[in-house]
Amino acid sequence: MADLEAEPEDVGTPLRGWGMVAEAVLERIVVVSPHLDDAVLGCSQLMAAHPGATVVTVFSGPLEQYPDPMTHWDQIAGFVPGDDVLVARRKEDAAALAELGARWVWLDFTEHQYLERPEWVQAPAIVDTLEQTIRDLDPTAVFIPFGLANPDHDVTHQAAMLVRDRFADVPWFCYEDNGYKHIPGMLAWRVSQLFRKGIWPTPVCPRVDPGQERKRAAFAHYTSQILALDHDWAILEKLDTPAPEQFWKLDPPPQGWGGLLQQDD
Repeated sequence: MADLEAEPEDVGTPLRGWGMVAEAVLERIVVVSPHLDDAVLGCSQLMAAHPGATVVTVFSGPLEQYPDPMTHWDQIAGFVPGDDVLVARRKEDAAALAELGARWVWLDFTEHQYLERPEWVQAPAIVDTLEQTIRDLDPTAVFIPFGLANPDHDVTHQAAMLVRDRFADVPWFCYEDNGYKHIPGMLAWRVSQLFRKGIWPTPVCPRVDPGQERKRAAFAHYTSQILALDHDWAILEKLDTPAPEQFWKLDPPPQGWGGLLQQDD
């Protein structure tokens, strides 16, 4: 392993503060969500402890015409031909976020499931709108998904990281994409990818609601998505045996620790 440029004992008392998040940082939280449910699945306990958080959902644009036949996801979510799926899902999302005392902004980008692959929305098409939306909300902290596996999650992560490059005045954090984080190796891959870019994702301990009741109450509003998520991810069983929500701060390496970026032969 590459030698560190400074031994840990040289760092001294700052070690005690690593992993802590000052309450002032969480005064105005913005959570960037790929879809109309991801923020609640990944950040409910955080939002419940900080009323007034705002969720910006990227892929939430209603369609004038849905595919025929319906997509597999919409079918297992219980929708039938003629349903305005995204309008129904927006209603679910508004009720879920209101349960947590959160606000919402819905962007009008189209989910990849409704488009042919060459038409999938890419990060450069999102970044300007996302940046302006976040700036207008004047956040003290921004939480974005790791962006695992699902193309919309990946693109949301990429676009948010581009915004971070332009708007580094506030702390940025990642949250774990519920469901996708359980794909073997996927979360480790993203952490490794960021690490090699000189961005060190580090688990932190913001104040959160310690219970699961409000998270379950909020998630219960996603009537359609519960059907699909439980079909694919056994999401109800996972929520009944919950692991704590985990958040990761995105920062450069601590001073003197950059040697860890060197590759061993």
